[in-house]
Amino acid sequence: MTHPASPLPLDTILGFTIPARHVRGRLVRLGPVLDDVLSAHSYPPVIERLVAEALVLAALLGSTLKDEAGQLTLQAQTEQGVVSLLVADYKGGAVRGYAQFDADRLAELGEDPTLFGLFGKGFLALTFDLATTGERYQGIVPLEGASLAAAADHYFAQSEQIPSHCHITVRHDPGEGCLAAGLLLQHLPEGEVGRERLHVRHDHPDWEHVSIMAQTLTDAELTDADLPMSDIAWRLFHEDGEIRVLEPQSISKGCRCELGHIRSVLSRFAERERVDMADEAGIIAVDCAFCSRIFPISLAELSAAE
Repeated sequence: MTHPASPLPLDTILGFTIPARHVRGRLVRLGPVLDDVLSAHSYPPVIERLVAEALVLAALLGSTLKDEAGQLTLQAQTEQGVVSLLVADYKGGAVRGYAQFDADRLAELGEDPTLFGLFGKGFLALTFDLATTGERYQGIVPLEGASLAAAADHYFAQSEQIPSHCHITVRHDPGEGCLAAGLLLQHLPEGEVGRERLHVRHDHPDWEHVSIMAQTLTDAELTDADLPMSDIAWRLFHEDGEIRVLEPQSISKGCRCELGHIRSVLSRFAERERVDMADEAGIIAVDCAFCSRIFPISLAELSAAE
């Protein structure tokens, strides 16, 4: 790694590896893209922060996919919680997400509820869809810990047997919008993803050292847009020898609810089913939860396209 470095623009993810410690890392900062996603909804601050954390986590995890056309979907869900559903996904450098919640019950929790207060006894599901091979991998664990980042660490420890450290923070400055940032570190002693890791020890000296150093990173450093992300990696791990920085990736808003796709999906239904979906005027109103928009599609245009 060479210095000095220039700050990368917001909405960028930077990958790096520490070969001597058998560790790979990701750093991400979301700004305008985050505001774009949140502006489609009138979320209270608590839910805005939760969705922002989910989008950062989706970017951190999704960017580890070697299949560029693959997709990572994060879903936190419960039947009794204030937040009934939280969804975020990453595909091809684009993120999207939304939350469903009970506004009245949320107001009773105060300004800084715990993750358990929001979800109760929920679960976290991570799904990796690989477009090239058509394979799908999913892991589900109880939604435990003080934050989504802690829940992700629990997921990798239980489902993937990969020692991980995830740090996510959200900053909302009046008049400047929302900024969310995250760090993900994973210990891969056998190198490539996919090797058997059931033997991995979480107290391995390489991982223990990296984990301790990572915990010195502050929220202020992580969200400081003037501090290059490569400098964060250097400050934390420069004593560990070579740090290999990957090519930065841009992050965009990724809602895929365009009319052509919606028509294509509806055309797969039988004509009788489409009639049942439509209102008295023959219009099917398709509601996209991600971007909070309703797309009116007429039965006539669906028939004409066949």
